[in-house]
Amino acid sequence: MDTDTSSLLHPVDRDELQSWLRSSTLEQGPAVRARILLDLDEGHAPDDVARRQRVGRATVFRWKARYLEEGIDSLADRPRSGRPSVIEGATVERVLHLTKERVPAEADHWSVRLMAEYAATTTWQVRQIWEGAGLAPHRLKTFKISNDPRFAEKVVDVVGLYMNPPANAAVLSVDEKTQIQALDRTQAPLPMSERTSEGRGGHPETRTHDYRRHGVTNLYAAFDILTGEVIGRLTRRARGKEFLAFLRQVDKRVPAELELHLILDNSSTHGTPEVKAWLEEHPRVTLHHTPTSASWLNAVEGWFALLERRALARGVFTSVSDLKKRIERFIAAHNKHSAKPFKWTQTAGKIIAAVERAKEKSQN
Repeated sequence: MDTDTSSLLHPVDRDELQSWLRSSTLEQGPAVRARILLDLDEGHAPDDVARRQRVGRATVFRWKARYLEEGIDSLADRPRSGRPSVIEGATVERVLHLTKERVPAEADHWSVRLMAEYAATTTWQVRQIWEGAGLAPHRLKTFKISNDPRFAEKVVDVVGLYMNPPANAAVLSVDEKTQIQALDRTQAPLPMSERTSEGRGGHPETRTHDYRRHGVTNLYAAFDILTGEVIGRLTRRARGKEFLAFLRQVDKRVPAELELHLILDNSSTHGTPEVKAWLEEHPRVTLHHTPTSASWLNAVEGWFALLERRALARGVFTSVSDLKKRIERFIAAHNKHSAKPFKWTQTAGKIIAAVERAKEKSQN
């Protein structure tokens, strides 16, 4: 069991905010916002931060959310409402040229403040220009293009099962969610409160940012695309042995008169000699593999996201057993109240064309 404390601020941002507070010309608004975030970063509870900085609790949450969404540049004062400012064409051209053609000497990407300095303009104008041009150099999204030599063949196979499943068959999307942590907060969360007639309260649920780990579990799940129901199995480890046990469980749950088509990824645990031997003894089971680096093609991933959002992300678990019970209750409730047929709308041709365009763009 250990305690893990996660920081709110990026180390570079923490140094920057501390340098703000050392400035004798810093205005009151940005100074208060900097102290709010530094207090939160040090582990102070929002209520404590509000008292220390003499602001409302909602103000603390507002600036925390704005920092997480827009970064440190969002803490600067923004122009007040009134007659809209006019940005000169030369300024727009200068900002766009710098954004697309150059990188600042002191960083690996542009921030609003850096661009304002280089372009000799204001942070507000930089934001307006970037927003108008659809540019966000301070943000980064990751992507990975599948290089599977059988990409098109696998996409056609899997999408075909989604859009036109065979008769007298069950089609199940299968995967494992490994290393699910049983996290227990160091203090009990504070429940949300309604706003009183005097205007007090109205706070969201709050919890500590640090936690204790009590262990992990692994979940094997099979999502039935025709019904939306899920077959689940919780295990201590995630090896070929556990996957084979899950296959046997699925085989028992699905009526024997139905063919069984399983959509799954290319994990090494899915192709062990024991698994292959079992498949030879059960000819009604056919495996359909998604392309490498294409987990988005596996329907069960959407259900895993639902599980994470509704049952795990805000959960407090005092033991692995407690975590397992929560997952089992979620599966039972989903199958009883929420399960519905899975609908796939994107054709294989459109997917293949989109990936080819992405490959061409990445090579230019």
